[in-house]
Amino acid sequence: MKVLVTNRKARRDYTILKTYEAGIVLQGTEVKSLRRGQGSLAGSYATVENGEVWLRGLHINPYEYGGIYNPDPKRKRKLLLHHREIKRLIGVTAVKGHTLIPLRIYLKGPLIKVEIGEGKGKRMYDKRQTIKKRDAERDVAQAIKASRGR
Repeated sequence: MKVLVTNRKARRDYTILKTYEAGIVLQGTEVKSLRRGQGSLAGSYATVENGEVWLRGLHINPYEYGGIYNPDPKRKRKLLLHHREIKRLIGVTAVKGHTLIPLRIYLKGPLIKVEIGEGKGKRMYDKRQTIKKRDAERDVAQAIKASRGR
């Protein structure tokens, strides 16, 4: 599994409750551009409309050798999920404060997949607590390492 694009801010700004693996409908040169790592998930999100899941805000740079065949870089793209997963996601998006965030785009064999997560927005104090917890764990790990080195 090769990761092509990651959303680095997603886990900082949201608490991820559950993740889903989805296929994505792409046009010809978008695949080549993504395989070169020329995409950005910054500011992207997923919505459920008429029983279909759409990814919005994903920017895929135009393929340099694509010519007139390059589609719009910011167009909405359809995600492919099972019906029961879509029904669950409809319920998730109905809850206030919950949203669907793409976490990464990766290759799984010859296919391009998107990992989306149910996200609940973090408040500023939640972010501070996360940073404090991470710093404390790092200090403990350094102390253990230093005590073993003596």
